[in-house]
Amino acid sequence: MLSNLKKYHIILASKSPRRQELLRGMGVDFSIMTKETDERFPSEMPLDEVPKYLSLQKSLAFAEEELPTGYLLITSDTVVICEGEILGKPKDRADAVRMLQLLSGKTHHVVTGVTVRSAEKTESFAVRSNVTFAQLDAEEIDYYIEHCKPYDKAGAYGIQEWIGYVGISGLEGSFYNVMGLPTRRLYQCLKGF
Repeated sequence: MLSNLKKYHIILASKSPRRQELLRGMGVDFSIMTKETDERFPSEMPLDEVPKYLSLQKSLAFAEEELPTGYLLITSDTVVICEGEILGKPKDRADAVRMLQLLSGKTHHVVTGVTVRSAEKTESFAVRSNVTFAQLDAEEIDYYIEHCKPYDKAGAYGIQEWIGYVGISGLEGSFYNVMGLPTRRLYQCLKGF
């Protein structure tokens, strides 16, 4: 389908099994290489712009000589924004409970930023989805945290897990964006490389 990518060795710079599953599901062959990066951002930056900024920083962590001609790097960052706060990965169980209580009964935004970079070209974009949670009671929150251990997920939840089945009452935008990779928008970007 993406025959123009055959000339590239594609690298996904993500440890996320969800991103790997989604990119594989798009029919893209890739290898994985990651680097530790600073995830700080300017305090005055609008929250919706943070994921695009962070995805570009993750890309720039790879030096030019690490991306010779014929290589294509994909980096990504997803944030959950609720009531003017970015909810990252929970520090511990209490933090996960706090986040899910904050999301309960409200609509929040999930924004994923993606950067696609080759030796010749860099393209960054962000996609936003709106997710509405039903009112969650303490027993539901405890059950989800106990059984799914969402400590590696922004906002302390995975839409593809139990909480998504029973707790999400509305979604506007891309489901896969909420999982961590806006597949349709990425597909359009890759077609242009």
